[in-house]
Amino acid sequence: MLILRLCAVLVALGIGGSLLLWLFTGNPRYRRWAWNMFRAGVVVLFVFLALFALERVLAPML
Repeated sequence: MLILRLCAVLVALGIGGSLLLWLFTGNPRYRRWAWNMFRAGVVVLFVFLALFALERVLAPML
């Protein structure tokens, strides 16, 4: 769970920094980076949640 929280904090900082850079410079590249970081963060979240669900299902069988 600590790893998931650390990833969430890093993604939030990256998204916030990219959006601030986009607001200050107006360069759409930074907005695109923020969107890509958000999507990657969601994918990582779903992978962790799927692993937790799989553990719940398979643990009683062992």
